[in-house]
Amino acid sequence: MRAAVIIFPGSNCDRDMMEALARVTGRPAIPVWHRDASLPDVDLVALPGGFSYGDYLRCGAIAARSPIMRAVVEAARRGVRVLGVCNGFQILTEVGLLPGALLRNRDLLFICRDVHLRVETTDSPFTAAMRKGDVLRIPIAHHDGNYFIDADGLKRLEDEDRIVFRYADADGRVDEAANPNGSRANIAGVLNEGRNVLGMMPHPERAVEPELGGTDGRLLFESLLESLAAA
Repeated sequence: MRAAVIIFPGSNCDRDMMEALARVTGRPAIPVWHRDASLPDVDLVALPGGFSYGDYLRCGAIAARSPIMRAVVEAARRGVRVLGVCNGFQILTEVGLLPGALLRNRDLLFICRDVHLRVETTDSPFTAAMRKGDVLRIPIAHHDGNYFIDADGLKRLEDEDRIVFRYADADGRVDEAANPNGSRANIAGVLNEGRNVLGMMPHPERAVEPELGGTDGRLLFESLLESLAAA
C-alpha cells in the first residue's frame, strides 16, 4: 500500500503516522507539504493530528484552505482512501468531506488517555479486518474532540451505517460515562457517503506496537491492506 501523509504547519503526529504506516505496510509513507498542489499516486492519504496553523480561528479551518487540500478532495472523489486523525478529522469536516463539526470538549479540558471504542460497522476499508461489536483500546489527545451533528444529520449517519466507532466502556457498553468529551451519540469516527473517507479523534497510529501500550490501532491499517488486496 502506497500512502501519503500531509504535513501542515503545526502538525505533530506526522512522524508517528509515517512510522505506523511503514511498520504495518512494509513501505515508507510519502510526506507531502501542505503548499504542494498535487499528490503522488497513492492508495491512502493520511491527515495526521496536531495543531495546524496553531488552531487559530478554529481547529482545521485554515488548513482546509491549504493548496494541497484541493488535491485531497479530488482524490477522495475518485475513491482514494483518506484517513483523518484528530486534527486531520477536524480538517476533513472543515473542507466538507465529512459532516458535522468538532467543538471544545464538554469539560473544556485537554484530554490525553486511553479510551475504548466499539466497532459499529465493518462495511468500510478501514474496518474490514474487524468484527462488529469489537472493543478497541486506543489513545485520545485533544481539546476540541466533541463531535456535533444536528438531528437530521445524525439520523442520516445512522440510516446509512456511517458511524464507525463509538466511545464505550471496556465491555462495549455505550453510555454517557464512557463518553470522554461530550460527542453526540458517543461518536468517535464517521465515514463519508462513499465510505472511502474516515475521520476519527482517537489515534490508531499510537497503538501499533506492544511497546506503545497496545496494538489495537494496528487493525485499522491491516484493514486497509486487506481491502486493497481484495479490490
